[in-house]
Amino acid sequence: MPILFYRSMLLAADVAPIDALFEALRQRGVFPVPIFVSSLKDPPSLAFVETAFAVLKPAAIITATAFASGAEPGVETLFDRAGVPVFQVIVATTRRDVWENNQRGLAPADLAMHVVLPELDGRILAGAISFKGESDVDPALGHRAFANRPESDRVAQVADRVAAFIKLRETPRAGRKLAILIPDYPSAPGRTGYAVGLDVPSSVLAMLHDLKGQGYAVEGIPQTPRALLDLLEVSDTGLTLDNYIAFSTELPIAAIAGVEGAWGKAEDEAGLRQAHRPSQTISASFPFRAATFGNITVALAPDRGRSADRRADYHDPTLPPRHALIAFGLWLRKSLGVHALIHVGAHGTLEWLPGKTVALSQSCFPEIVTGPLPVIYPFIVSNPGEAAQAKRRIAAVTLGHLPPPLAGAGLDDDQHKLERLVDEYAQADGLDRRRRDRLAKLIVDTAQKTGLAAEAGVARTDAPDEALRRIDAWLCDLKDFAIKDGLHIYGRAPDGEPDAMRRQSAETERSALLAALDGRHVKAGPAGAPARGRSDVLPTGRNLFTSDPRTMPTPTAYDLGKAAAEEVVRGYMQTHGDWPRSLVIDLWGSASLRTGGEEIAQGLALMGCRPQWDAATGRITGIEVLPPATLGRPRVDVTWRISGLFRDMFPTQIALIDAAANAVAARDEEDSENPLAARTRADGKISPRIFGTSPGTYGAGVEDLLSSGDWAAREEIGRAYLDATSHAYGGAGGEGVSVPGAFETRIAEADLLVHTGDDPGRDILEGSADVAFIGGFSAALAALGRNADVIVLDTTDPQKPKPRSVGEAVSRVVRARAVNARFIAGQMRHGPRGASEFAETVDRLVGFAETTHAISGALIEAVHDAYVGDAEVRAFILRENPAAAKVIAERFLSARRRGLWHPLRNSIDDDLAALIAEAEVLGVAA
Repeated sequence: MPILFYRSMLLAADVAPIDALFEALRQRGVFPVPIFVSSLKDPPSLAFVETAFAVLKPAAIITATAFASGAEPGVETLFDRAGVPVFQVIVATTRRDVWENNQRGLAPADLAMHVVLPELDGRILAGAISFKGESDVDPALGHRAFANRPESDRVAQVADRVAAFIKLRETPRAGRKLAILIPDYPSAPGRTGYAVGLDVPSSVLAMLHDLKGQGYAVEGIPQTPRALLDLLEVSDTGLTLDNYIAFSTELPIAAIAGVEGAWGKAEDEAGLRQAHRPSQTISASFPFRAATFGNITVALAPDRGRSADRRADYHDPTLPPRHALIAFGLWLRKSLGVHALIHVGAHGTLEWLPGKTVALSQSCFPEIVTGPLPVIYPFIVSNPGEAAQAKRRIAAVTLGHLPPPLAGAGLDDDQHKLERLVDEYAQADGLDRRRRDRLAKLIVDTAQKTGLAAEAGVARTDAPDEALRRIDAWLCDLKDFAIKDGLHIYGRAPDGEPDAMRRQSAETERSALLAALDGRHVKAGPAGAPARGRSDVLPTGRNLFTSDPRTMPTPTAYDLGKAAAEEVVRGYMQTHGDWPRSLVIDLWGSASLRTGGEEIAQGLALMGCRPQWDAATGRITGIEVLPPATLGRPRVDVTWRISGLFRDMFPTQIALIDAAANAVAARDEEDSENPLAARTRADGKISPRIFGTSPGTYGAGVEDLLSSGDWAAREEIGRAYLDATSHAYGGAGGEGVSVPGAFETRIAEADLLVHTGDDPGRDILEGSADVAFIGGFSAALAALGRNADVIVLDTTDPQKPKPRSVGEAVSRVVRARAVNARFIAGQMRHGPRGASEFAETVDRLVGFAETTHAISGALIEAVHDAYVGDAEVRAFILRENPAAAKVIAERFLSARRRGLWHPLRNSIDDDLAALIAEAEVLGVAA
């Protein structure tokens, strides 16, 4: 097995990490061959390495070289030609004490050089093996130098991980034992197996059939997704308490002590199952929801926290996972002896467990739970940020999969009738004035009767021409909406699929999974949204990589972001008759990666700033503050609310934004032209402008309240949002400091929130994040007694950005997608997973109503009538996913109780109570 490292390390006699890794591999029966190179971009070095690979015929490759190999995108690399797994080990320039005490793990330069860029080669991040530390005093020079100091337990971890891949590769297919994990997101009843865009249960069945066809020992494959989920729920498998206690002695003492401090002793864990042994003594065990089909075990991972508050626990790094999740990892490795883990669908629990962001230590829980197991992770190709989290924290090979096919939403009968009337009006205009006027009145009356006038923004005082313009624009907006036509099944294309690239992608997905399980190299491929023009992400089935953060925002992204920002301020001016002075922007990690940094560019453009790029490399070198005369409007004082993922992935961009804010604050300009400088002069200092949750935490801080319903007034949700946004970020390293109350001041002064949606394959009624961030901001305004616009900026077509109020945005999703007959029929092809899509829509819709008070009861009623009022759909949900039926009914009832929906039919409450009762009779396993 070659170990590639830099010649400069050898010349400096600084190869202790390579020596340590050599010895650790040798002890595990691996024959390592260290090879030094000047660079993988140096032709003689490259030729030498290629020759060495041909002679050695390695089972795998380890490289301690930084950056990517240098091949152009799409061009075969030396690692592609070698065809075996390539493990990236980090010889960090970060000092050991900094790594040990820092949540991020690595300095920004190490993150870029040793993690982000090597991913372009499809390398698997095995971990850091050394950090900088002081060497012994050199007697000749009389001083201590800094040298590469190997970290013994990190070297051992890398060697174990490599050995595990070799074991997987060398075990015949018929003897390989695999675990397939299905996501079971906390506090989301009825959504077992929910992953955006993917039918997970059907994908698992497809994988079982593929594995059986390729020589794996697979038996008793269930006939339907519902049957598979039912088997998981009635499982009697588990790990005995005695075995858990014995196995856990191998784990770090401090980590287990932390678990016990949070949850108590293992024997006191809630949910332990008691069983009588033949000797009549009672044995306790951790029960797992799992089913075994020959050598393949399909399982749901246990929650990381107690059911009563597990949403709050889910992304809270200060709270260790409970014993059951650690027991689950030990059971997979020690009891079942699985060779690899396949996690189906984004995203799971393991990669979000407490610990460092990257370059994990032995006390980080992602490593404690998964150990050295190879992880193969089919992941939707349009979510690069969360895929990177899995790559960097559990060493996953992330195999991109297709989003669902998209189709035009079209119009329903009422909307079609209006469209025909509008067409008639256009024909009569200029030819028959009396007919035109009659049609105008008929159109407005019809739109008002159906409720579409209000949703189109038509006011009673609008002149007929203005009302017609709004109605026509609204109808066009609905028709342009792209809806999912069903869901994707991994490695499958529908019979008769006309799109050749989708057929090729399905085939590539299948072959990539088999290749990864055979211990072969999977070529790297970019991540992004195909429906937004990213044809380069196809075919899917490649090992996903992300953008080089040093280039973001790119020049193209800046131009698009600037245009979108100007649409926002133009819309505000039209509504309010003045320019906005202060606003808040939500800034997310995956979205920034998908767009090349358009959202970052929006904020910079609003401030009147522009990045400066190096012409040769495309990297950003600084910020230019544009003169006021070139803007045509005053600067906007921008506050950035960054997600946890953005914080982790983009320290360089945080530093860039912070530098821009400081530069604008220091300008000697009129108060009316530069509100940030005016505020800075008044305060005598610049206050922070970049905020997020504390290091290591994720989310908006309101998810637990929304999922539990344990709140009386939305102001409580707003207070939770404000309290969670407790840290300011900035400085050269993008580090965070606690600043209680500072974000509250920024919210109180804000004229609007801008929340961008860029992915045509996903809308704001999918997933918990949009409602948490938008709803949290809206509820915070209520808590502060303030009013501000809440804008959802649609950049799904980057050439036509369109800002909408949150009410308009939700209304559009409901009318175009949620109640669309084509969407409903598409989901009904997918059994329990399709029913979970309906539960997700209802849950998020009611969540927006609860937090924003901007959602019409007519929208809730329309969704109720489409899912529960329709006998066929109701029966489908109840049959395929009783838990989804129950949560749908409960959410509708909660909207009734909170006064958010006032249906005209008195029987609705009784009907919903009956649906809950029927679901409980059938069981609520899913």
